[in-house]
Amino acid sequence: MWKEENNALQRTFMFKDFSEAFAFMARVALLAEKHDHHPYWTNVYNKVEVTLNTHSAGNIVTEKDRKLAAEIDKLI
Repeated sequence: MWKEENNALQRTFMFKDFSEAFAFMARVALLAEKHDHHPYWTNVYNKVEVTLNTHSAGNIVTEKDRKLAAEIDKLI
């Protein structure tokens, strides 16, 4: 579930292993390019943390972030 805090949408995704986490990140990367909206994220082994906000709007959550979050959710 996405949490909205500190002017960002944030979610942690857990996977079976690093390969699954990396495959998820590759799919998100394709979505990000399609939406021209790129996340801040970190990955350690099977854990991917994603943060979304819109830099051009002053680093706040916008509809652009909500749409990308919904698309990311469809990947899992």
